[in-house]
Amino acid sequence: MSTTAYGVVHFFPGGTKEQYEASLAAVHPGEGQLPEGQTFHAAGASEGGWTILAVHESKESWETFRDTILMPRMQAGIEGGFANPPEETAIDLYKVMP
Repeated sequence: MSTTAYGVVHFFPGGTKEQYEASLAAVHPGEGQLPEGQTFHAAGASEGGWTILAVHESKESWETFRDTILMPRMQAGIEGGFANPPEETAIDLYKVMP
């Protein structure tokens, strides 16, 4: 089992703040709360769309969130949320600083 922090960057081409807010509300446990195993979350507008960076305790933590919460809810459709899957970049993080 991996104990290395794991980062995931999602870029949604054409994504908006409104789509992000709708999607976030559907997959996070509550306002200002992170899913179990996630230690950091940041998001914002980027050239051509919207980018989200999440850091998880481990690759396994990310896969659990992805497979049990994120993908099922996105596949079911989130009203007002992102219409298409993101471009994903995964990072085996070497260092995470506060």
